[in-house]
Amino acid sequence: MATKEKQKGESKPKGERGGGGGGGGGGASAGGKSRRGREAAEAAPKIPHAGVGRPAPAPRLREFYAQKVKPKLMADFGYRNAHEVPTLRKIVVNVGVGEAIKQPKVLDKVVEELSVITGQRPVRKRAKRSIANFGLREGQEIGAAVTLRGARMWEFLDRFISVAIPRIRDFRGLSPRSFDGRGNYSIGLKEQLIFPEINYDMVEQVHGMDVTVVTNAKQDDRALALLRELGMPFRDADKGGRQIGA
Repeated sequence: MATKEKQKGESKPKGERGGGGGGGGGGASAGGKSRRGREAAEAAPKIPHAGVGRPAPAPRLREFYAQKVKPKLMADFGYRNAHEVPTLRKIVVNVGVGEAIKQPKVLDKVVEELSVITGQRPVRKRAKRSIANFGLREGQEIGAAVTLRGARMWEFLDRFISVAIPRIRDFRGLSPRSFDGRGNYSIGLKEQLIFPEINYDMVEQVHGMDVTVVTNAKQDDRALALLRELGMPFRDADKGGRQIGA
C-alpha cells in the first residue's frame, strides 16, 4: 500500500502539488502590476513648476524698506544723503549644543533643523580651547551658526517678524535694551518650534538659539528706529505701529 501511494504522488504533475504554484503566480502578477504602475507614473507628463525660468521675486521686506522706511528715517533724523540711512548688514543665527560633547549625533539634528529654518547650510563651530571641568577638548564641535546676507537675510527677517514671533508663548514684546551699543540687536529664543518649517512630530530635542541683527547704524537709537519701522514689536512701541504693505 505504501508503495502504491508513493507511485501516485510521483506521477502527479508538479504544478498540481499543493498551492505553491498558484501562490507564485499571484506574486508574479502583483509584481507585474506594481511594475506597470511605476512605468505609467514615470511616463505620465510632468507639470513644470510655475516659477521655472522666471527670476526670483524681490524680498517683500526689502521693497518695504526702500519705499517707506528709508524716506521716513531721512525725515525723522534729518539725513541729507540716502546712503547715511541705517540699513541691515547681516543676520547671524547661532545655536550652542552642549550635549554634543557626549552625543555628537545631537549636533547633526540641530544642523538639519537650522538649514531648514534659514535655507542655508550652517557652519559647525568648534571649541577654541580645552576645558577639563566640562570634558571639552580643543577642536571639538559644540555648535552651529548661519550668517545670512542679501535676499535671504531680508526673507528670513520677514518670516521671523510676521510668522515666528507671534508664535512665542506669553509674548509681551521684545526688549529694547538688547543692543550692544554699536547698533546691533540680539534676541534669545527658547525653542525652535516657533518656526513653521519645523515639524513638531520630527523634533527629537527642544533647543534655543540666538538671533543677532547687525546694522550699520552707529547709535542704538537709530538702529531701534530702523527695526521698529521694519515691524519689530518692541515693548514700548506704539500700538498703531506700521505694518508691511500698509
